[in-house]
Amino acid sequence: MKPNCLIVWARNNGIKAWLYLLPALLVLGVFQIYPIIKSFLMGFYTQFDYLTDTVYEWGLGNFINLLHDADFALAIKNTCILVLCAAPLSILVSLLFAALLNTNIRFRRFFQSVYFLPFVTSMVAVSVVWAWMLNKDFGLVNAILKVFGISKVAWLTNPKMTMPILVVLAVWKGLGYRVIIFLAGLQGIDARYYAAARLDGAGSLRRFWYITIPMLKPTLVFLSITTVIDVFKTFDEVNVMYANDPGPLKSGLTIVFYIFTKFYRHWEFASAAAAAFVLFLIIFLVTLIQFALTRRRED
Repeated sequence: MKPNCLIVWARNNGIKAWLYLLPALLVLGVFQIYPIIKSFLMGFYTQFDYLTDTVYEWGLGNFINLLHDADFALAIKNTCILVLCAAPLSILVSLLFAALLNTNIRFRRFFQSVYFLPFVTSMVAVSVVWAWMLNKDFGLVNAILKVFGISKVAWLTNPKMTMPILVVLAVWKGLGYRVIIFLAGLQGIDARYYAAARLDGAGSLRRFWYITIPMLKPTLVFLSITTVIDVFKTFDEVNVMYANDPGPLKSGLTIVFYIFTKFYRHWEFASAAAAAFVLFLIIFLVTLIQFALTRRRED
């Protein structure tokens, strides 16, 4: 084959594009794809030597043990409650703020920057600040409550307060990112739709429901999926605010915190890998359900 013909053949078959992508694919393969496959296989290790990476026996023992582990059941319960409360509330609050910022209010750029600030701030730093704010003795929140004559609240030691705190923190930390995405979607809606609706006598609520929401459907689907995944991965805020503990009476024990405990504290690598695979399956199924519901509504 002549050199010119070889170049034409490579271009026609996309070889040149693959060569450009090769460095990135190698990095992804070594540091992401291979660890995923390795952790999946490790979930089936029932007897192995982690020092020599020698597997003596394979099986489903780790997954069976998870079904009988009360801590894993509690982690599933807490995580599902957190997702069911935080994810819809995050979407709703972000959409409302985005709709407000999309109007001609003063200092709009300033508010956009303020809302986006938590997203670019380290979650560890944010959790440290929240732990200080919620401290019972010298926290800012109790200091404000004291001004109004309200007694101190044990925010971080009361197990009933753990889940509301995590829900509020989950909504707040991703507010700026979701607001920016919603703003991009809102600014992409043609103003002529609203003008026509006004001529037909539609009020602001009807315009929002029948024009804004349908036009934002792709954005809503994207943010709902990414928000659910993000909430499922809750860990840093629990680990930092409760000083490496899953909260009082394990009220903040999430699936990721459970995996972290099994892996780094108990050195039960196979159990941690099995729990991580279960988390992957849960997120994958929830994502499929979200896609299915979206397609059904389109039909």
